[in-house]
Amino acid sequence: MGKITVIGAGMMGSALVFPARENGNEVCLVGTPLDSEIIAECKKSNKHPKFDREFPEGIKYYFYEEWREAAKGADFIIGGVSSFGVDWFLDSILSELPADVPVLSVTKGLIDLSDGTLISYPEYWKRELAKKGIDREVCAIGGPCTSYELVYHDHSEVAFCGEDTATVSMMRDMMKTSYYHISLTSDVNGLESAVALKNGYALGIALSIGLCQRENGAECGLHFNSQAGVFYQAVREMKRLLRIQNATEECEAIGFGDLYVTVYGGRTRKIGILLGEGLSFEQATEALAGVTLESIVVAERVARAIRTKAERGLASISDFPLLFHVDDVIRNGKDAALPWDSFTFED
Repeated sequence: MGKITVIGAGMMGSALVFPARENGNEVCLVGTPLDSEIIAECKKSNKHPKFDREFPEGIKYYFYEEWREAAKGADFIIGGVSSFGVDWFLDSILSELPADVPVLSVTKGLIDLSDGTLISYPEYWKRELAKKGIDREVCAIGGPCTSYELVYHDHSEVAFCGEDTATVSMMRDMMKTSYYHISLTSDVNGLESAVALKNGYALGIALSIGLCQRENGAECGLHFNSQAGVFYQAVREMKRLLRIQNATEECEAIGFGDLYVTVYGGRTRKIGILLGEGLSFEQATEALAGVTLESIVVAERVARAIRTKAERGLASISDFPLLFHVDDVIRNGKDAALPWDSFTFED
């Protein structure tokens, strides 16, 4: 059908190779400067070292130094970097890529401005590129989809967002499969806010799992009342934040779905459980050395933004007890024990 080039051989960028190739496209996977070992293994075995399944036949693999060759003739580029590679992607790829080549990003996160405004990475990139005289819109993917389940063709509902309807429609047509289901929205800020916020709140929910193990022993099994109680509070606070971000109801719903899947697996769950068990933030991050913890960055930035808005009379800190509890645990070494009474209300 066409050609898709993925830049960034992380787990989600690499997982998207499956629907891209299985929909009949030519697909190139390009590593960043940190992905040389991954690309070498892909060339050798046709398999990502963190996946149990081989890639579909016909994928072409490139080291970072070859990215221009891989991008030549692509209908669009998928940016597969983590939130810690945002500026690298800006300087090394977006600033160098021809302006007429569309880009679809998997990167999740928000940036807080000095006045407390929260902007998405696509908006950040657009602003920074404009300073260089480059006019570029970056589209993005959001939704409840884990990389390892996508590789196994589990049915996944996601959304592509972008201001140009024709561009995101083209991307959907080239990526959709019998198991990869794609909605479209022009609400870039709403979708990106929803799927970023879920990381910080999933960490808060995971605290309850670790706390249960601390109180009842490591073999106590999962207790769902406490998880559901914190999930309910997370949804309340996310709805308030997404109103501030003027998100549509559809984007809210995607964020809640993403919150659900994030609680049940991955890095955010691990750090939350360790903190709940009683480890300090330093001990927990040391135990997970080498693991990218985007949830920490999101929680800190959103808490800082709301604090700034509260100082300006535009928000109330008391509306976000779970957010600020997570922030206190991370930044100030507060014990993870949850402030349950602050979650109750009288209507």
